[in-house]
Amino acid sequence: MGRLTKKDLAQMNEAYFESLDHERLVKVASNLLNLGINLIERLEQNSSNSSKPPSSDNPFDKATNKDTSKEKPSKKEEGNTKSVSEEEKIELPQVKEESKGTPGRQVGSKGFGRTLILECDEIVPHYPSNCNACDVELSQTRASVYTGYYTYELEIRELEIRVVCNLHHYYAIVCDCGHETRAVPGTGYVSYVEGRKKELKLTEAVMVGPLLTTFISALSVRYRMSRVKIKELLSYWLGLDISVGTIDRCIREAGVACFPVVEQLIEEIQKEELIHIDETPWYEKGMFRWLWVVISKMTAIYFIGTRKKEELLLVITAYMGWIVSDGYGAYRHYEKRQRCLAHLIRKAVAITGAVDEEAKKLGNELLDALRQLIKAISEEKEVDVRKRCGPLIDKLENICNIGKDNRYSKLRDLSREILNDWDAVVAFVNNTELPLTNNEAERALRHAVIARRISFGTRTNEGSRVYASLLSVIETCLLRKQNPWTYIAKTIALGRKGITPAAIPVS
Repeated sequence: MGRLTKKDLAQMNEAYFESLDHERLVKVASNLLNLGINLIERLEQNSSNSSKPPSSDNPFDKATNKDTSKEKPSKKEEGNTKSVSEEEKIELPQVKEESKGTPGRQVGSKGFGRTLILECDEIVPHYPSNCNACDVELSQTRASVYTGYYTYELEIRELEIRVVCNLHHYYAIVCDCGHETRAVPGTGYVSYVEGRKKELKLTEAVMVGPLLTTFISALSVRYRMSRVKIKELLSYWLGLDISVGTIDRCIREAGVACFPVVEQLIEEIQKEELIHIDETPWYEKGMFRWLWVVISKMTAIYFIGTRKKEELLLVITAYMGWIVSDGYGAYRHYEKRQRCLAHLIRKAVAITGAVDEEAKKLGNELLDALRQLIKAISEEKEVDVRKRCGPLIDKLENICNIGKDNRYSKLRDLSREILNDWDAVVAFVNNTELPLTNNEAERALRHAVIARRISFGTRTNEGSRVYASLLSVIETCLLRKQNPWTYIAKTIALGRKGITPAAIPVS
């Protein structure tokens, strides 16, 4: 017998099985068993037991990705295993005790400093302006250098991009009152992570300048390059050799500098008249999370957290406008909400491929009603929307009332879902300015979904917040027709001085 198809399965039901004699029933059951085994084997295929690439593995299923080849001995090893009586003694190799020390360089060990002698392209002086004691203006003629540091910075000219090395000199000046005042590098926000030896602190005394830090962050967040690939690109194309750790710090610095900007965006989005909301699964070091997006015409906010209503309220706690969303229950307490019809259409499409003929017929009618609703609302006619959509809405409601008690679970669930959320499904009838789909939010999540498939998410809470903050600033700048990289570079420069950046301008 050949492979069973959907058409073959559609002909099988209880009456068919009861009509078969014992021998044929066993044969049919055997073929169904083989079909089930083949499907199960296909579901269990991954990169460790087939030719599938590792990117096709489920990142949320650790058991699937676990290498079980070392857990059980082979048959050859089992055959060579000897039984040992209690009197016989076997000398087992001594297991080395795990070190109780922390990973990384230990206190007191020899460190490694920079061996490369840097060539300075320009010296940037920093003088104190007034005496810290008597507040008298100081003269630079009496200044003396007391410290300095090198900084790599990106220089962009017409048809040219290159990395320059600047030497920053900090001067000390002795006032007439006898007090010595020193110019010091600026410091800004500090990001605390529990258990970390050294906290991430924004400061001007770093090796990578603001624009180069932004460039590295763009390669990682926007263009989805790994730290190792970024190191390779900088080395071969720009002649700059910096460590993976420095690259990682640059990305985190850029995100931390954008934290205050995101807080401003949260305040701005409360004033919008219409926002789109959606979420997608995310992964944070073994814990299942969700990446949310709240987007309007001029503002986009991303954040990573659990799929709870409390997480959403952190962003739109005082929002009074209209919301376009899918059917997730966390949105249902908002009265001014439009349900995305595209989500319902996709579920209806799945029903049209059902084996059950009755469910398939109702699924086609349901799909046709939803599509005609979208077509009717998009037609620019002077006829009242209620007159155009009224018959279609009545048709949709009748189909759902018939399907809510259908034996096919997908049709039954979709019909009940539409009826239970009816006011949000047909909200566009009385508010014609509302969009019928949530495509804006879904498109905004597309880039993050691709990044998740490549990187499998983030590793720490700080990394999640950094990634979401950078996405928020980049997408908002694009919505407002602003250069995101220029704005982020200025934000980093101000953040290293402890100055709150200005809001993203609207063109």
